[in-house]
Amino acid sequence: MIVADIMSKEQRSKTMGAIRAQSKLENIFTKALWKKGLRFRKNVRKLRGTPDIVIQKYKIVIFVDSCFWHGCPIHFKRPKSNQEFWDKKIARNRERDKEVDEYYIVKGWHLKRIWEHEIRSNIDSAVDETLSFINTAKNSEGSPTKKVAEQQEPYGNSGD
Repeated sequence: MIVADIMSKEQRSKTMGAIRAQSKLENIFTKALWKKGLRFRKNVRKLRGTPDIVIQKYKIVIFVDSCFWHGCPIHFKRPKSNQEFWDKKIARNRERDKEVDEYYIVKGWHLKRIWEHEIRSNIDSAVDETLSFINTAKNSEGSPTKKVAEQQEPYGNSGD
């Protein structure tokens, strides 16, 4: 049985856009950074891509990427149903990530992307690596820094 949405496409988009969910993992990670003395803003909506962590003074943006939504080459599990939809959705998310990365690099920002599995597997290491990235960015005068996990196709394009 298919049930029609009672909202228009525009209303649904506005409603979904108003959701300001943060993952528990992201909160654990940012709290660990905060405990180390790092001060930042979270989920700055006025910046492109709504970075998870922002230090505007030093032009630093950090994105915590979900292994599912961003198509992690190690942990992405392709859904068994509606595969064409999910293939397009994840491909577009990854394409948008590249567009956002390029935007910040061109603007001279320091950019870091960290996979959720990097935080899950060793939060202390993820925090230390992030602090090191931030310190390097603070000490580099004007030259943008990019630290992005290798983006590979999470599954073949066999058209399954």
